[in-house]
Amino acid sequence: MRRLVFEKYEGLGNDFIVLDLERRDAFDARTVPSLCDRRFGIGADGVLLVLPTFGTPAAARMVVVNADGSIPEMCGNGLRCVALHVAAARGGADRELVIETDSGPRACAVSFRGPGSATVRIEMGPVRLLEARRIVIDGEAVDLSVVDAGNPHAVAFRADPSADIDELGPEIARHPSFSRGTNVEFVAQRGSELEVLVWERGVGRTLACGTGACAVVAAACAKGLAPARVPVSVRLPGGLLSVTHDPAEGRTELEGPARHVFHGEATTLAPDSP
Repeated sequence: MRRLVFEKYEGLGNDFIVLDLERRDAFDARTVPSLCDRRFGIGADGVLLVLPTFGTPAAARMVVVNADGSIPEMCGNGLRCVALHVAAARGGADRELVIETDSGPRACAVSFRGPGSATVRIEMGPVRLLEARRIVIDGEAVDLSVVDAGNPHAVAFRADPSADIDELGPEIARHPSFSRGTNVEFVAQRGSELEVLVWERGVGRTLACGTGACAVVAAACAKGLAPARVPVSVRLPGGLLSVTHDPAEGRTELEGPARHVFHGEATTLAPDSP
C-alpha cells in the first residue's frame, strides 16, 4: 500500500482528484478506476496530474486520466481546476499563466472569488468543425456535427436532449466511425442559451464538459444558431459556462468557475492486489 496525498477540485460538478508530482512515472494510472470509484474510492470523474515543465515558460503541465484509466488529449474543466490549483500555490492572487496540455499550451487567467474559488478564462486554441456526419444506430439515422476541440466531439441537436442520452450516448461514443472514440453532446436551443447534456468518453454522463461546451458553440455558430465572436451561454447540468468562438480566426475562449473542495490522504493498493 502507498500513501497518496491529493486535492479534490470541481468545475461545475465535473470533479477531479489533483496530484502534484515531480515525475509522471511516479503514479500508476492503473489505480485510477479504484481511486475514482464513488463507493469504494475517493470518487471523481478523473485524475489530474500536475507536473513540472522542463525548458518552457509554462507554469505547469497537466495530464488527464479518465475514470476508466484512459488518457484524453484535453479537458477544459480540468484545466480550470489545475489553473486555480497552481495560482493558489503561488500566493492566491489573480494571475495569468500558461499550462501545458497534450493538446498544446493553454493561456489561463485566474480571478479569485474567495478562498479556493475562482473564475478562470482559458484560451482554448482552435476549435474546428470538421464535418457533418450521419450514422445509423439500431436502424435510426443520427445527424452529428463532428468537432475537434483538442479532443474529439460529436454534437447532436435534439428537441429534448435528455430523451435518449443514456441509450445513444454510449453507442455514438464507441461507434466504429470514430477511430479514437468520441465525446458526445446533446443540445437544444433555449432562448439565448444552449442546453447541453454530455456523454464523456471514458467516463459516461458528466455534469459538465468544457471542451464539449466549446464544440457545441462552434457547431451552433456554423448552423446559425449562435452568434460568433460574442459570449454564448452554455447551460450544463452543473451550471453555466461562457464560450466565445471566432470561426474566422480559429480562436475560442472558455470561461467558468473552479473550486477547491478538500484536501485528503488515501492509501492505494497495487492494481493486482486483492
